[in-house]
Amino acid sequence: MPGIVRTVLGDIAADQIGVTYMHEHLIIDSEIVAKDFAHIHLPSQSEAIEEVGLCKSHGVRTMVDCMPTGSGRSALKLAAISKATGMNIVATAGLHTDRYYQPTDDLETMSAHDLAQVFVRDIEVGMEGTEHKAGQLKVVTSQHVITNRERRLFEAVAIAHHKTGAPILSHCEHGKGAIEQIELFLELNIPIHKVTMSHTDKEADFGYHRQILSSGINVEYDQSLRQCDLAVPPSALLMKAMVDEGFINQIMLGTDGARRSLWSSLGGSPGLAWLYSGWSKKLLEIGFTQAQLDTIFIDNPAKALTLDMHKSAASRGQ
Repeated sequence: MPGIVRTVLGDIAADQIGVTYMHEHLIIDSEIVAKDFAHIHLPSQSEAIEEVGLCKSHGVRTMVDCMPTGSGRSALKLAAISKATGMNIVATAGLHTDRYYQPTDDLETMSAHDLAQVFVRDIEVGMEGTEHKAGQLKVVTSQHVITNRERRLFEAVAIAHHKTGAPILSHCEHGKGAIEQIELFLELNIPIHKVTMSHTDKEADFGYHRQILSSGINVEYDQSLRQCDLAVPPSALLMKAMVDEGFINQIMLGTDGARRSLWSSLGGSPGLAWLYSGWSKKLLEIGFTQAQLDTIFIDNPAKALTLDMHKSAASRGQ
């Protein structure tokens, strides 16, 4: 029996997700972002429908929206985008970096245990008082030294993961801090194969990536759109090197395409669809096979996004 992936419109079989983008930002709708980060303010459902529709027309079938709890996520808008386009959308519980919150927000002041209950509700009941559920958890770090806020978040996500079986996405600010994150995941008894790290290809050091992948953790490389004009992009060379070293089953791709300047529907370039329509061609040019691309775009996401239903069932039986 195939595993289950939880989308905003309900659970689907993991073997049905198709070509998957693992790190997207389709809606970012908050007063903080509108005021302080206008270049990533993406509140429009209709604009997202147009951009996601372009991705669907190029063969993309699933997109993982990585804006987590209380940071500009909108369950209703994500569900509407999914309905309008036919794109599977996986939403995210957890927290982002503290710049997306007020210091007085409840999410910033509650205990790890109480925070975990918020995340469990997002995954098992619905986000923001709706029936639309999140399908993954998110943690973040901003430097090599993990802060008290970040440790509280990791502890909350560990509790929520062990209760729900939801997979985990991690944010590595500027691509750094991955090794320290791995150590904390292990300390908290989080199965490393259920974690996917983001943004690490901002650091092109092959030795760093070899150390990351040797732990058994997954990565999603997401700098492709920012390297679209380069003949031989560093992230492509990094991917090839890591695949050649035997890590192909741990590598996935996303766009992290939050910037308005990247969206075709907003007059930007190269557009989110380019990850599959254009980046794939660059990878083929440097020696990837179509079978390898299928592993990276389809097979690996299907495994990474699968809920551990044994944990979820066990928690319901308690």
